[in-house]
Amino acid sequence: MKKFLLSILVVLAVLSAHAADPMATKYTATQCEGSLTPYPTNIPQVNIPDSLTAVYINHVGRHGARYPASSANCLKLKRALDHADSIGCITPLGRKLMTLNNEVIRRSNGQWGALDSLGMAEQRAIASRMFANYPQLFTEGTLINALSSYSPRSMMSMFSFVHQLDRLNNRLTFTTSTGRVNSKLMRPFDVDNDYLDFRRNNIWKPAYDEYMESHCPTSAITRVLGLDYPFGSAEGARDLALAEYYVIAGLSAMSMVSNSDQYFTTDEWNALWSCFNLRQYLQRTATTVSSVPADIAAALVLNLIETTDAAIQGNNPAVVDLRFGHAETIMPLLSLLRLPGCYYVTNYWDTVAGHWRDFDVVPMAANLQIILFKAKKSGHYYVRFDINERPTPLPGSDSRLYIPWGQARDYMMRCVPLYAQ
Repeated sequence: MKKFLLSILVVLAVLSAHAADPMATKYTATQCEGSLTPYPTNIPQVNIPDSLTAVYINHVGRHGARYPASSANCLKLKRALDHADSIGCITPLGRKLMTLNNEVIRRSNGQWGALDSLGMAEQRAIASRMFANYPQLFTEGTLINALSSYSPRSMMSMFSFVHQLDRLNNRLTFTTSTGRVNSKLMRPFDVDNDYLDFRRNNIWKPAYDEYMESHCPTSAITRVLGLDYPFGSAEGARDLALAEYYVIAGLSAMSMVSNSDQYFTTDEWNALWSCFNLRQYLQRTATTVSSVPADIAAALVLNLIETTDAAIQGNNPAVVDLRFGHAETIMPLLSLLRLPGCYYVTNYWDTVAGHWRDFDVVPMAANLQIILFKAKKSGHYYVRFDINERPTPLPGSDSRLYIPWGQARDYMMRCVPLYAQ
């Protein structure tokens, strides 16, 4: 009887949360892994006009796939499952989740947040495509500059990338830099005082809490912990629901089999993803709440402009500048530049999931590449912006993919807050 009642309550919870919601999404299980999704493998070949030759590349990338960033969610879920077991309300599905969660902890111990073999492979693949697409840049003696944040997973991403380039041509020259000296570019969220105040004062949180209260389902976590589990509060139940989401969503990134359909319905999976997605949107992009999360990328945008200018003027000895940071580096950068799919401003939080999707913006190894081309006849310079190796137009550029550098430069400067110029 109790099992039957649990099933009825779960069904009613799902129906009430989603059936009448016109903004509810129907993304795939893989898409709903969100920013924990491994980098896409179906990267199309880009045909470059014969009139242009690539002469320089600026690359800003996120680290590759990794083990869970910390033990926090796994241990939170473990405590809840162990407690449910001790008081006798855990369900058979809960015992299955307990085994899975314990295996995640076992594999991750000593490696929390570390780049795994999949993450290294992602960086090697991006490097190989760059080498194949622009062979004229990777000739004997040419210089590649690379820098990373002090995070070991970003550092290892950098080394995996340049190691692959060296394997493809060991006559290239490399310089690498890593450490806190690069935090202004790669980890501004650690050092920007305005952003630290934004986070310290929880300016983003009222909007997030409002959304969580109305959109975060607790049916899936109840299904594993049991109907009699003492959550303590609705907020506590929602917190555990997101912990369960995070643990399952991160399986693919650590090369474990993803099995979300065993624990979540499609509606539950989408709803939990939308909560996780909104949190990143509010904390890491320009919104009606605050522009500060995007403004922290100003120094990086200026650096991209300066290095491209130097390449054109012959003052940049490198043909490729590589930078490796985090999702929290890429989201503000793409938002500040207002690139399609990466910038969305609204007062209606339930519309965010349809317009700003973390799985498109920042999968593992996400990157922005700004490729500089020179016209063979005129000698004029053009740039193409690639998000995750897919060309994208600048807003207001009439869908053109190849934009005169002067025009692109002016656009980028207009994106930078005046106080930062």
